[in-house]
Amino acid sequence: MLIVHHLENSRSQRILWLLEELGVEYEIKRYGRDKTTSLAPPELMAIHPLGKAPVIVDGDVTLAESGAIIEYLVHTYDDGPLHPPAGSPEWRTYIYWMHYAEGTFMPLMIISLILARVEDAPMPFFVKPVARGIAGKVRASYLDSNIGRNLKFMDETLGQSQWFGGDQFSAADVQMSFALEAAEVRTDLETGYPHLAGFLAAVRARPAYKAALDRGGHYELMGGNRRQKS
Repeated sequence: MLIVHHLENSRSQRILWLLEELGVEYEIKRYGRDKTTSLAPPELMAIHPLGKAPVIVDGDVTLAESGAIIEYLVHTYDDGPLHPPAGSPEWRTYIYWMHYAEGTFMPLMIISLILARVEDAPMPFFVKPVARGIAGKVRASYLDSNIGRNLKFMDETLGQSQWFGGDQFSAADVQMSFALEAAEVRTDLETGYPHLAGFLAAVRARPAYKAALDRGGHYELMGGNRRQKS
């Protein structure tokens, strides 16, 4: 049986969701984050040298990286509905969003998280204004405008179609979901980006998404209590 090495509050959740969409049986091996550092435990190093999640083991196949896992699963277990035919116009759109999620948008979310940690970190009182000033300049000069530009781009895309690949739900929407959930806890999507908020509502209404939460557990994204202007 396929095994998912599942780290709490992580990208692992969307792999469980995809497996539910595909109707593939799977087993979950759970890992908790370090309570001090929020990092993955060292036990994951025994599964993959980088000690990251998600990782799947399917027979003699061991695979990490969400995008690679999603591509493997749809090509191995999907008979068509979750990925368009290779080379088709729909496939070009599909593959764009598959790569955009982690290649363009998630790095911005990671930078935002790191800056939030810098701003909130315990430090001598005379250092804190300097650290916060540097973080604020990074946000003002680079981060906030880029996040806003990308959110606008995604919102306009979903103003033209229900899903990222068009009117048909696909694995690209699974890939995009984590990035938008990360954005949601930092930005008021309902007010500024209604199509993105609608996308997440549609995602959460899917029976397979709910089933994945039932099995994997509800999750919270780190830094989720901070909302930035965009």
